[in-house]
Amino acid sequence: MILTDTHSHLYANPFDEDRDQVMYSSISKGISRIFLPNIDSSSIDEMLKLEKAYPENCFAMMGLHPCSVKDNYMEELSLVENWLNKREFCAIGEIGIDLYWDQSTLEIQQEAFRTQINWAKARNLPFVIHCRDAFNEIFEIMDELNDDKMRGIFHCFTGNLEQAQHIINYGGFKLGIGGVVTFKNAGLDQVVAQTDLKHLVLETDSPYLAPTPYRGKRNETAYLIHIAEKVAELHQTSVEYIAEITTSNSKEVFGF
Repeated sequence: MILTDTHSHLYANPFDEDRDQVMYSSISKGISRIFLPNIDSSSIDEMLKLEKAYPENCFAMMGLHPCSVKDNYMEELSLVENWLNKREFCAIGEIGIDLYWDQSTLEIQQEAFRTQINWAKARNLPFVIHCRDAFNEIFEIMDELNDDKMRGIFHCFTGNLEQAQHIINYGGFKLGIGGVVTFKNAGLDQVVAQTDLKHLVLETDSPYLAPTPYRGKRNETAYLIHIAEKVAELHQTSVEYIAEITTSNSKEVFGF
């Protein structure tokens, strides 16, 4: 059984004391493909160090997270572009719009998002979307730029069935399902139950959003098994089948 964590920040500070142990625990449970989204210039070195240490398991993205789109965002974007020209990455990400923390940066978040989508399309790369309190703003830009070159993952999807269908209608996108699907009263379980498995990939977003029974604690890629079990329960199938189809879906997105 091979499970794929399509979104994990295992290079982040919360893992500094036991990163190798966390990696071993994940791989021993069959979670052997781990995709690493970048945040900004401060995260690149540690992300690439982890990828170098586990080249058969960890795959780095390159992008500028919307929460890091500040006054110096043009410098940050320039650095992202330099890295994209320097070496290959599995995707551009994570990118998008976040209006939970700061609505005053909406305009430059939109510009950064649009710029990075165009880079992805020009390089035939998928892109991984971060959306928080910004479905309408995200959809406005994606509707504008949509074509057959656009593909990727709508990371940490927590929307309703109508929003899920909007994303699926783009044709090249999967919904990233994480720990929220295990939360009582979140409502995501009902959406996942009504969504064909061919549209889903799994993720942890570790160290954030740990699934039940670890909710509120540091999340780990090894906990992906609990997300897989919940999706299997919702679709009345086996964890092995969930692993097979979601890993296949991830290969469809990333190309390997």
